[in-house]
Amino acid sequence: MKHKEKRQDNCDCTAIHSQMVDMVAARLPKDNELMGLSGLFKVLGDGTRIKIISALQEAEMCVCDIAVLLGMTKSAISHQLRILRQTKLVKSRRDGKHVYYSLDDGHVSSILTQGLEHIKE
Repeated sequence: MKHKEKRQDNCDCTAIHSQMVDMVAARLPKDNELMGLSGLFKVLGDGTRIKIISALQEAEMCVCDIAVLLGMTKSAISHQLRILRQTKLVKSRRDGKHVYYSLDDGHVSSILTQGLEHIKE
């Protein structure tokens, strides 16, 4: 019944199924994890970034090639790639004068693939 007490300040309801509430509360991710997830979805909420991720799902690419593919400036693509790198969705590697970008890991591809499958249902 600890949740009734905890929620009294913010909620005018009494738990009908307090055991279920306790079970769900114990399984919820931590607040900082949920905030991180929220930030991830904010980054993914931009169409240009989704296009970049989709392109990188197909092949490792440099900024110029991504810019040509999307019909945007190198500067605009670099800005979006910086955001994607900060969120650990994209990684980079240098080869001489060129920097090549790819998806950070398989999770990124899975997120995109599952999202596309969901909207196609």
